Amino acid sequence: MLEILKDNWLLFLIGQYPYGPIGGLAMTLFMAIASLALCFPFAVGLALARLSPYRLLRLPATAIVYVVRGLPLIMFVFWAYFLSPLVVGRPVGGVETLIITLVVYEAAYLSEVIRAGIEGLPKGQVQAATALGLGYWPTTLSIVLPQALHNMLPSMVSQFVSTIKETSLGYVISAHEVTFAAAQVNNVLLTQPFEVYGLLALTYFTLCFTLTSCARLLEWRLAQSRRQAGVTQIQSANI
Repeated sequence: MLEILKDNWLLFLIGQYPYGPIGGLAMTLFMAIASLALCFPFAVGLALARLSPYRLLRLPATAIVYVVRGLPLIMFVFWAYFLSPLVVGRPVGGVETLIITLVVYEAAYLSEVIRAGIEGLPKGQVQAATALGLGYWPTTLSIVLPQALHNMLPSMVSQFVSTIKETSLGYVISAHEVTFAAAQVNNVLLTQPFEVYGLLALTYFTLCFTLTSCARLLEWRLAQSRRQAGVTQIQSANI
């Protein structure tokens, strides 16, 4: 395994770049980051629509979330792969196809994370804003949403970890990510599939374990800050 890594580490890291398209672990991270960044506004919109008092917004958003969460990701990959060229009128590469797919898919999951964060806030926040004369949107955008996003940071990191693992499906549409790089190495060696894909598994585990540890650290720090804030409020009330 060490010999395979020594001979092919650059392919695992950046693919065939600079002699070909960039790929490998760099492309995996790029697709995960780009997908979450692009889906974030849609996720916020879906979360707010699901919590909206207006049925015209709430029902379609709920339907979208349930449909997307109820179907496997591979189906969306194939749909995007075959439909995207028809929509844009030109061939669409595997990387672009997978990013489009993940934006749609992750928006539904991330919206539920954001919705849970909003619903987890104390009701007194909204009541205080209403007492001050703030309307629904100023209250949501200036008070509720910033606090919810802050509290949901660990969950968002965990969602990022899931997105990294989901990029491996790009292999079936020739997106040049790290699983595709491992397949290229295996096609050259032929006789060492266990070692090649064991190295791939170790790569995913190391990356995801590091990010999961960061999520736990964030969760601990948020809990500490809430505890400190509670102590400060009690001290202020006793003065």
